[in-house]
Amino acid sequence: MSIELDPQHISDYLRSHIRTVPDWPAPGVQFRDITPLLQKPRVFRVLIDAFVHRYMEAARRPDVVAGLDARGFIIGSVVAYELGLGFVPIRKKGKLPFTTVEETYELEYGSATVELHTDAVERGQKVLLIDDLIATGGTMMAGKKLLEKLGAQVIEGCAIVDLPELGGSQRLRGDGLAVHTLVAFDGH
Repeated sequence: MSIELDPQHISDYLRSHIRTVPDWPAPGVQFRDITPLLQKPRVFRVLIDAFVHRYMEAARRPDVVAGLDARGFIIGSVVAYELGLGFVPIRKKGKLPFTTVEETYELEYGSATVELHTDAVERGQKVLLIDDLIATGGTMMAGKKLLEKLGAQVIEGCAIVDLPELGGSQRLRGDGLAVHTLVAFDGH
């Protein structure tokens, strides 16, 4: 079966390889597990190619790719490699060994903090920000703010999965961030 770069075809193909785990990590939650996308070489290639082909276009081409801890590292580093670009990890607090800037954001129950090395990007660089999933949008917004603190321009936030009912992608767009996702799932 040949996979064309038709967005709906790709979305359907990827969706068929995302596992839904009911009631995890809490009752009522439908966890969207992307690990099956990574396990089969052909499926992983389709996933990566969907992003790479989008960002090969001159109008969308970033200078660097930033990935959010931790699954954004998997996708982002491969996309960066395929585009011939550098990769910047945005880590959870306390994981980076050099001087950092940090951003705290709210979670459903509490808060979290992410960090970025102060020399991770150069002023004016165009950055593509990648994660695996957009739920409430808090992590991606924190990553965007960190990159902007260092003078970079986040050209787009992208993810494999969008959970539109949780409002994250809408919030991100409302704050001026272009958002691109490959698959949307109803529910939590």
